[in-house]
Amino acid sequence: METRTTLKVVLVEPAGPINVGSVARLCENFDVDELSIVSPKCDYLDPEAKKMAVKGKNILEEAKIYKNLNSALSDCTRIIATCGRKDHGEIPLYSNNEALYWALQSNKEETIAFVFGREDRGLSNEELLKATKVISLNTSKNYPSLNLSHAVAIVLHQFNQLNELDLVKPNKIINHPANLTKLEDCLKDAGNILLDIGFLMKHTYKAKMTKIKQLLQRAEIKDDEVALIRGIISQARWAIKNKNDSLK
Repeated sequence: METRTTLKVVLVEPAGPINVGSVARLCENFDVDELSIVSPKCDYLDPEAKKMAVKGKNILEEAKIYKNLNSALSDCTRIIATCGRKDHGEIPLYSNNEALYWALQSNKEETIAFVFGREDRGLSNEELLKATKVISLNTSKNYPSLNLSHAVAIVLHQFNQLNELDLVKPNKIINHPANLTKLEDCLKDAGNILLDIGFLMKHTYKAKMTKIKQLLQRAEIKDDEVALIRGIISQARWAIKNKNDSLK
């Protein structure tokens, strides 16, 4: 890539120190800049983890620990989440090549995150919705479950292959997705005003806001567009308040 991007691997609630150590080794193998761990359910600095990390020991020891996924993704703009299940309701799945190629389409400094879920149950739908792209690794129907570190290895290897092929066309118009935190704050503001004006009801709030979020993610809404929407919401609140005050 011509521009400097930061690549991070995010593990959500890993339970096995050996797996975490193996992932740290993979991060060293594939030039990953940061290993982020959300609420680890094991001692990620266990001697067995350090043993498995081999030359990735420094990455393991410098791993950043977060209490929740939002904090781990607060600096990310291109987020790809992985899942084992094929059926996630209305959450669309992308092919690996399509999603990883999209991650490489950057002409500015930004952070790419690959998010991997728990060994026993993966990522929840709510967590998957934080990603712009969701992928699933094709495995045998007889035994579809992959070891966590194996899944990380496959994704990083495929990403590295696409990167080396230099498939990104420099003249192509490239979108820069909005920061996740900014987008979710905007959606919260929008949801509140839509409740206030009666467009949304409490019992349908979550489902409809999920659809709105997916629409904005598919459109790859940008930071300045998020700011525009928040400005509209703020002005609408001001107008509603002044109109109500004038009627008193």
